[in-house]
Amino acid sequence: MTQTFSNLNIDNRGVARLMLNRPEVHNAFDDHLIAELNAHLERLHEAAEKGEVRAMVLGSEGKSFSAGADLKWMQRMVEYDIEDNLADSRKLSALMHGIDTLPCPTLCRVQGAAFGGAVGLAACCDIVIASDQARFCLSEVKIGLSPAVISPYVQRAIGARQMRRYALTAEVMDATTSLALGLVHQVFGHDDLDEAIDAMLGRLLAGSPQAQRATKALLATVAREPDSQTTRDHTCRVISELRVSPEGQEGLASFFDKRRPAWAAESPSTTERRS
Repeated sequence: MTQTFSNLNIDNRGVARLMLNRPEVHNAFDDHLIAELNAHLERLHEAAEKGEVRAMVLGSEGKSFSAGADLKWMQRMVEYDIEDNLADSRKLSALMHGIDTLPCPTLCRVQGAAFGGAVGLAACCDIVIASDQARFCLSEVKIGLSPAVISPYVQRAIGARQMRRYALTAEVMDATTSLALGLVHQVFGHDDLDEAIDAMLGRLLAGSPQAQRATKALLATVAREPDSQTTRDHTCRVISELRVSPEGQEGLASFFDKRRPAWAAESPSTTERRS
């Protein structure tokens, strides 16, 4: 049997759980894990576009969220030439972009240490919920490298000024600091983490799947060009199209009828299918 380093489970609510599963090496990622995650994300993109996946939780097994790059992988890369390094970097970049642009809401569960590229994984998610035991570190400069591929996403999360400090010093950010910087949205006691994740999923599943997909795409457009006539015209078109769509009509009708919209009916049991 081929060894796998990640698990993808989708329950019958449409909640996907994508889990790194290399706890023996603190969920460090290498080229094999990156390839697996990219394959899972390709499937999730298609399913989310069809409305079959409503939300994704990104997490990991074991004590650590992820230690970043695997040491054995880095040892192998010492022998790589510039073209081999570029090829590897582009696969990591595809992973970050794939998480960042997933059409459904994404939720990152951080139970422990998140170092190096793992900070990028968290920054690419829409919502990050962390244990009070979580630690984050842009550790690359300590070994002569740079948080290059993840930098657009982490800098977007914490701002350019703070990025300069933490990318240059490689300081460890505890959960409280990460919350203040905007990298993390909520911090809970370690034993309360899963309950907090479930509560947030409940809020996300109450929203219109179509509206959430449209809103994610809209916010990406607004971030690129926040104040232009093109963007203003685009925002008007998005809301107009949503108002006349079946889900928009259902949402408005359910509001005036004082009932749940069809997509927020009582959730079925969380039976999972695994791949």
